[in-house]
Order: sequence, then C-alpha cells, then structure tokens
Amino acid sequence: MELYRGRLIDHLHLVVRDIEASRRFYSSLFEVLGIPIGGGAEDHFWADELFVSTPDSRSAQGVLTGRHHLAFQAKDRAMVDAFYQAGLAAGGKDNGAPGERPYHPGYYACFLLDPDGNNIEAVFHGPAKRNADAVVVSF
Repeated sequence: MELYRGRLIDHLHLVVRDIEASRRFYSSLFEVLGIPIGGGAEDHFWADELFVSTPDSRSAQGVLTGRHHLAFQAKDRAMVDAFYQAGLAAGGKDNGAPGERPYHPGYYACFLLDPDGNNIEAVFHGPAKRNADAVVVSF
C-alpha cells in the first residue's frame, strides 16, 4: 500500500451534514484538480490529505466541525477558473470569483462555500519550482 502526502499537512477532516452532497461537490472539484477519490464508504470518503465523514461515522467525534477554510493547490490560473466553475455547477456558492489577491504578487485564487458553509479555495501562487510532487509513504 502507498499513500501520497504533502509536506506540511498530513490530513484534514470535515464532518458534514449531507455526505452525498459533499461527495458530489468534492468529487467535481477533485476531477478538475486531477486528484482521484482514494476510497470511502456510505459514511465517509477521502482523497489525499482530506477526509470527509458524517457525524455518526466511527471516525467522527459526533459534532459538526463548523466553518473551515481549505486551500487547494492549482497548477495554473486556468485550473483555478475551472475549479470555480466546477464547484458552482456542483452546488457550491460563490465566495470570491477567480482573480488576483493582495496576499503576494501573483496570488491568483477563487473561493467557494461548500454545502456546509466551509470556505474552499483554489490558489495558484505564480510560476515556481517544486522539488517533488508529493511524499510517497510505502507499507
């Protein structure tokens, strides 16, 4: 078995009210990003560092987690734009159309609210060199 992990965040867990609405929403966004759903069951699903479950899932603590902000990496501005359109088409709500942000030069992002009101971002930081796409953990 192999897991692919980023260098900073190990995983994020969202507890949601409607797992199927969230599954549709995130599956649509991940298709744009080229990230496959890693697995799941009736009460949960996961992709890379993100785990999403119902409140009654064994992995949840039984309460909704509230409003969170998740930022996904995009390879270019076109991917940010496609992410935004896919999210709107899958039931997300606009929380900031694609465009430059004042955080640093070249910061291009969009923001959507998922079905549970979490603030979901796609960001392209501008041209940069990466030393690796991911860290591979093998068992």
